[in-house]
Amino acid sequence: MSKGLPKRSEDYSLWYNELVKRADLAENSAVRGCMVIKPYGYSIWEKMQAQLDRMFKETGHTNAYFPLFIPKSYLSKEASHVEGFAKECAVVTHYRLKNAEDGTGVIVDPEAKLEEELIVRPTSETVIWSTYKNWIQSYRDLPLLVNQWANVVRWEMRTRLFLRTAEFLWQEGHTAHATKEEAMDETVQMMNVYAQFAEEYMAVPVVKGRKTENERFAGADETFCIEAMMQDGKALQAGTSHFLGQNFAKAFDVKFANKEGGLDYVWGTSWGVSTRLMGALIMAHSDDNGLVLPPKLAPIQVVIVPIYRGDAELEAISEKANEIMVELRKVGISVKFDNRDTHKPGWKFAEYELKGVPVRIAIGPRDLENGTIEIARRDNLSKEQFELSSQPIQEKILSLLDEIQNSIYQKAFNFREEKTTEVNSWEEFKSVLETKGGFVSAHWDGTSETEDKIKELTKATIRCIPLDQKEEEGQCVYTGNPSKGRVLFAKAY
Repeated sequence: MSKGLPKRSEDYSLWYNELVKRADLAENSAVRGCMVIKPYGYSIWEKMQAQLDRMFKETGHTNAYFPLFIPKSYLSKEASHVEGFAKECAVVTHYRLKNAEDGTGVIVDPEAKLEEELIVRPTSETVIWSTYKNWIQSYRDLPLLVNQWANVVRWEMRTRLFLRTAEFLWQEGHTAHATKEEAMDETVQMMNVYAQFAEEYMAVPVVKGRKTENERFAGADETFCIEAMMQDGKALQAGTSHFLGQNFAKAFDVKFANKEGGLDYVWGTSWGVSTRLMGALIMAHSDDNGLVLPPKLAPIQVVIVPIYRGDAELEAISEKANEIMVELRKVGISVKFDNRDTHKPGWKFAEYELKGVPVRIAIGPRDLENGTIEIARRDNLSKEQFELSSQPIQEKILSLLDEIQNSIYQKAFNFREEKTTEVNSWEEFKSVLETKGGFVSAHWDGTSETEDKIKELTKATIRCIPLDQKEEEGQCVYTGNPSKGRVLFAKAY
């Protein structure tokens, strides 16, 4: 199954693209720039979605749904917002087709032009804030804590499965508050929710920080983010949370009667993660044999493969496998018994290794005689013989899944630490970027001009100003001008 899979060390990009396809996660569609998420890939996304949804609801948010189409005039109301998205918008201009008179097929009916063009949702701030104007009249209506699960379209010319496609799936939270402090608390809270999900469920360590003005969301006063490190030393923005100030409230005239009896504009936030997390999951953990999935997000946590000759042996092994499955399912472990007779055990082993199933159990006739099973771990490819009488199977597997989850996280954490370098000179900065990669911690003078110049010369961007940044007098790595602290630079996806 993994035979011929490119090696990460030789061509990381090709390795990633091939792995996504061979592991049955996704494929390119007939529509240029779009992807088909296949059942196995979608089942991973469903587990992500379910856990995030629980976390949103635990913090008081509820789900709603808003239109896919946005009137063009809405985008014009917030100047920086339209500027930020104008080049990525898909536009609907007509509402009907008709048969061509020469019989060559269908054409756009020129008589069916829309009075106002509609933008296919690149993000929903404008249509949601136009709705909030009707929902919010008084401080009693606040806070308004809403999330939606949806698809968005951002017209991309250079695409890569999960990481950058013209259409992708995501969630977007949009909240309204009575005070600036409450809105800022919400913004930080949701960044922390994303960080908790990334580290505890995806097993991906992240850096929490603020974006520079250049990298801020269009229409936001402040953007908080979580940044992850991939195995090729490039950074990946894994989630963002935006403090919108009163920008959208003013653009759409969303006011509320405050407790003092006056009128005030509400304060807003928005926050989101997308199927880009699938790309992060793949690139942070997988190896040259295929996917490595953290148990908490694996669609199949345990697979049982019988090794047999003839129906009698299969029947006996199936009975033992069913006993094990009953016990594992009692404690919430997802388990599959692969008794297909169309493939040999070795082929199945390779298939589940490629697909990243955390634990594989093999049972043969000798195991039945000895009261044992073979347990194989996907993360480190180790195997052990386990005596079924030594410990309840559900205790063994629960413990093993926890161990695998922690081991995967620790490996990624150690890698990030190794790939984080503090530099103090421009020559050192360039050398580390070219030879080592990863996060480069360096002083910056705080100007957009310097940020742009460094990006132009090295293709590295400021990924974030870490929230735990220490006050530290220094000199900008590029200009030599005074700096009050280090920021994280990296080449990024």
